[in-house]
Amino acid sequence: MTMRQIPTVLLLSTLTACSGIYYATMEKFGYQKRDLLVERVQEARESQSEAKQQIQTTFEAFQGLTGFQGGELEKKYKQFKGLYDTSVARAADVTSRIASIEKVSRDMFTEWGEEIGQIQNPKLRAQSEQMKGDTERRYATLIGTMQAAEQRMQPVLTAFNDQVLFLKHNLNAAAISSLQDEAVRIQTDVAGLVAEMQKSIDEADRFISSLPKNE
Repeated sequence: MTMRQIPTVLLLSTLTACSGIYYATMEKFGYQKRDLLVERVQEARESQSEAKQQIQTTFEAFQGLTGFQGGELEKKYKQFKGLYDTSVARAADVTSRIASIEKVSRDMFTEWGEEIGQIQNPKLRAQSEQMKGDTERRYATLIGTMQAAEQRMQPVLTAFNDQVLFLKHNLNAAAISSLQDEAVRIQTDVAGLVAEMQKSIDEADRFISSLPKNE
């Protein structure tokens, strides 16, 4: 059974309780904090991939709108507005996923450190300490990359929101034409964001592959 197959009601009930109860419940299903961390990194990776694609699609709609010469400006505006709203939701999901990673990682490393202190064999304790240190360094790189990509989303979303509000009150050919220079500027920001998000996605893949697999 995978974590996604565990009954939703059970997960919701444990998530509303304290972390200790949640972890204890998941352990009954055979999932340790390391497994939960991997799962959440995978989910964050998927969320970032979806957000990246959504923001690209939103920009393409805006770009197409600035060069639109037809008579259905209202329809094009509504399409752009809908895509922008979805982009905001995707970005919020990315933020939530990153927060969940940070929570599980803190608990995992805390537990790991406590358990290392219980190891009596000096050689084994030293090996465990090295493994923990290596994992913490890889994790620091991962979360730093994810946060950098997350932070680059907001300026792009703000720019989109500016265009949505401007067009809401100025939906005419002259206003549309005046936004072409803005489209060029936003394109640079979008390109930088997409590159940063892909970097984060790739880092997530590397982090997951670096962790030992349960047999």
